[in-house]
Parts: sequence; structure tokens; C-alpha cells
Amino acid sequence: MIEVVASMARGPVFLAGEVMECLITFTNPISHLSTSASSEMLAWASAQIHCQFHASESRVALPAQGTKQDVQAESDTVLIPSRGEGGQCMLDTPPKILFCDLRLDPGESRTYSYSEVVPNDGPPSFRGQSVKYVYKLTIGCQRVSSPIKLLRVPFRVLVLHGMPEPPFPQDEEVAPSNPFLEEEEGGRRDDRPLERALDMLTITSRRCPHLFNITNMRGKVAKFCIFKTVYRLGEDIIGTFDFSEGDIPCIQYSVSLQSEEEIQQGYQRRPGQSINVTGHGRHLESCLHTASTHFSLPVPLNVTPGFSTDIVTLRWRLHFEFVTSREPMESHNVLQNQPEVTVWTGAEHVDYFIVYPFIQNPPKESIALSHE
Repeated sequence: MIEVVASMARGPVFLAGEVMECLITFTNPISHLSTSASSEMLAWASAQIHCQFHASESRVALPAQGTKQDVQAESDTVLIPSRGEGGQCMLDTPPKILFCDLRLDPGESRTYSYSEVVPNDGPPSFRGQSVKYVYKLTIGCQRVSSPIKLLRVPFRVLVLHGMPEPPFPQDEEVAPSNPFLEEEEGGRRDDRPLERALDMLTITSRRCPHLFNITNMRGKVAKFCIFKTVYRLGEDIIGTFDFSEGDIPCIQYSVSLQSEEEIQQGYQRRPGQSINVTGHGRHLESCLHTASTHFSLPVPLNVTPGFSTDIVTLRWRLHFEFVTSREPMESHNVLQNQPEVTVWTGAEHVDYFIVYPFIQNPPKESIALSHE
């Protein structure tokens, strides 16, 4: 028996265009139960990256695929990383040979380094309701006169759209011949995707307030302010409401962070197919007689930023719901020199209705957002 262990020093999350490095260890272990041990002969081992695509048959209509063989033949020596898996292989990198004709004595181990650039032209890792994009590092190994064995290591790929292109590389012949710059330049070359990503994330952190007037058919409800419209994973979405200038009393409001997964028209199973909406957080607050308030919704770290492919588009939005009163609500004022304690009690009955600013088919009394 051969043990294979794969270790990613930087963890399982990579940017598209970044170099993945993995240490792969092959061991011929000694079992305390066995009375004798023998050497193992491995014919070869190789590794490569591939992205597997899975689609819901009830929602996605894909072109017919030819029949394929999902069982690895014992005499086959060709490594197909997606063999035996469901779905379709969207992309794969060329396989890299780790070794050939390796002999391992009992208790002996050999470690090999694998490095590969994560493809730039692939989709990000995504697990939606209709489609999934899954990245895996597949390690294939074959013992002499034995079938191929596969080890699949899943990892996550993030794609930052709009990331600036790398600068034109400097010609090595005209570069300054300083012996102290070799290691520094090598490290800088490896970190370029991360540096460009950090530069882009710095741009998204800049604030530019956007003001919106929230109104319906009977007048103004509130003024909404959001400080920016581009956010990073793990960042808090912060917005404020100003009800002091509103004509209609607002009793309660809620804000939800939602993602929309829309199948492109050419791949929809049914015409006019609905969009899958997934909630990722909700803020609910009672705001009657409140002049101003705010909300904070964190963007989860395990979600996928918005992207678009030939098959699916993922978008993000804030969904608002407001509960407003049909009748004016009497406000309570506290006098400065009032000696007695005043007790406020809620109204026993309020004639209200709920309005939804961002839905496909709004009710007759709906809310509109107008940019100031």
C-alpha cells in the first residue's frame, strides 16, 4: 500500500493567474500488523488542475454530449483527471510528470514539488442552485501492473474582474547585474497577482456616498444613503435611513443581502425561467417615530463575487421591505420641565401595508428609488 499526501502551504484559496504550489509525498508505510514488508515499485505519477462543471438538469439545457468512458481500464496508462466524476470538464492544465520508475523501500518517503499557474480564462469557484464550478488538483499514480489511482484535492479560485494587466517584463540582459536582487525579483514575480489584487481592492475601499429618495404613490417615505456600491468579501455593507423628511410614517423596515443566479437565455430549460434568489443576511428594525437609523450587513467570506459566463450570471443586490402606515401617526413629544413620568404604549391597531422596492412584480402601491 502506498500513501499519498498533498499539502498546499498557502492554503486552498487562490486568485486566477496566481501560482499554485503543492508538496506531494509518497510513502511506503510499515504496518505494525504485518510480519513482513516489501519494496513498492511505482511506474509514474503526474498532477494537473481541472475545473468540473455541474448543472441541474431541471433548470439548465446543455448540448448533447457524446458517450464517454467513466471507468479507468487496468491496462490504461493515460491520466484523465475528470474520469469517474459527474458533469463536464470545463478546462484543465497540461499534466506534469512528477517521477518515473520510483522504488520505495519499507518506511521510505519521497516528496515532490508541483507548481502551476491557475488559469486566467476560467470561471470562479461557485456552488449555486443551478450550476457549480469546482476546481481540483488531481494526482494520478500507477503501480507496475496495476490500474491508475487518483487523488483529488479541491481548492477555491477567486476571479477579480478588471484587475490590471501585469507590466511588461524587463529584459534580463539589460537588467542591473546586482547579486542581491535575484531573490527579491523572484519573490516579486511570484507576488505580482497578489499585488495587483491588493491594488484593486484598495480602489474598492474608496467611499463615494450615493443618496436615494424612497417614495411611493402617496409621498416620500425616507432618504437612503449608501457609502459605496463595490464591496470585498468579509466587508460590512453600511447604509443609513433618514425618516425626518418623510411624509408617510414608516413602522418597520428590513434590508436583505441577496444573490441572483440567472441562467442565460440560450441555456434555460423553459422560456421565461425564474431567477434563483438566495439570501445571505437580513436586518430587521422597527422605526416608528425614528428620525434616523442605520444598518450593517456583512458580506460572507464563503460566497462568490459577481461574475458572468456563457451559461450563468451571478449578481448581488440589496432587497428592501417597508411597512408604512395608511394614516398619520401621532408623535409623542416630551416637555423639558415635565415633572411626571410619561409612559408610551403602542397602538392597538394600525392600518398598514407592506411595500417592496426590488421585486419582479411589485404590488399596486409600490416604492420607487430615485437618485439624488
